[in-house]
This record gives sequence, C-alpha cells and structure tokens, in this order.
Amino acid sequence: MSKRESSKHKIDRRMGENIWGRPKSPVNRREYGPGQHGQRRKGKLSDFGVQLRAKQKLKGYYGELREKQFLATFEEANRRKGDTGENLVGLLESRLDAIVYRAKFVPTVFAARQFVNHGHVTVNGTKVNVGSYRCKPGDVIEVRERSKQLASVLEASQLSERDVPEYIDADHNKMVATYVRVPALADIPYPVIMEPNLVVEFYSR
Repeated sequence: MSKRESSKHKIDRRMGENIWGRPKSPVNRREYGPGQHGQRRKGKLSDFGVQLRAKQKLKGYYGELREKQFLATFEEANRRKGDTGENLVGLLESRLDAIVYRAKFVPTVFAARQFVNHGHVTVNGTKVNVGSYRCKPGDVIEVRERSKQLASVLEASQLSERDVPEYIDADHNKMVATYVRVPALADIPYPVIMEPNLVVEFYSR
C-alpha cells in the first residue's frame, strides 16, 4: 500500500529507534545508523541537537510531514490555550490519516495517507481524500463499501502488534470508527518516548 517503504526504514535507522514498533524495522537487527559512517561512535548531542531530534522523530512518526505543514500545526497548538506540547500531539492525532491508522484500517501511517488520498474513506458520510483533514470529537470515519474487502484492510485489522486506543471506538466488522475525544500525550500509544516539550523548546528558540 505504501510507496515509502525504504524511506520509513531510513527514518527508523536515522533515529536509532523503532518509532512505529514494527517487527520488520531494521533497527531490530542493526541499532546503528545507515551509510558507511553509521557505526561511528556518536558524540553527545547539544541541547539544540536533542530538540531537533525530538522534532524529527515526532514529525517522522506521522509520515514524515513536510516542515511547513508541521510548523503550521505547531503554531496552531501554540495559539490555543493550555500546554502547547499537549495541544500539538492532540492536533496530530486529530488528522484523518492518523485516525485511520489508529483504527487499524491500514498497517502503517504511510499507507493511511495513501488510503485516504485514494478516496477510500468517508467522514460523517462524506468522502474526504485529504490526509491532513482535522477530525472533531464525534466524527464518524468509515471505509467505503467498495474498499472494505481490500486485502490490506482485512490484514491490518488482525495485526497483533498494536491495539486501538481508547479515544477511538472502532468496529472492524463494519469498518467504522468514531473519534471519541482528543487524546492527551499519556493516552497515545507511541512505541517510543515522544517529547513534544522539546519540540516546543526547538521552535521557541
């Protein structure tokens, strides 16, 4: 389904972490980075380096978002009341492609974006083909009838490597999910530690 197989593996190795918790991640075999210099001893990161890495990891997790798109999401999070880091992950989890991925309609977040772009999903009965579409609590996301028997959809719902989080109510018999609420950081089942507070520090320099 995804055209970004090699890219997402590079993201894992560049971060040195299996950021999606996938069993086929190359980090499971090689914890060093890609390329001929990947096995060199790494020096201690500066504060800027730590912040940059946290931003790259969070941005990469959601399908290697473009910098302009990620920055726009951060700026909206910053304008909202409350903790900016919590607002940021809440906005990212409200993306339609993220919800399709969390609901286990597809195996990867890259596949989720392509799945949405190809018109396989409706929101409240209306076809939406923009992965960055922001859903609101109570929105009903459904796989279109003609797409429910796709092999990738049927396989994804059976994946044992991750569960549907509590803020999404998914029915895999009907291929329907309801976005129940905007999650807090503690609710989001990241396979690795995400530090949105460091992302806030990066953009606040």
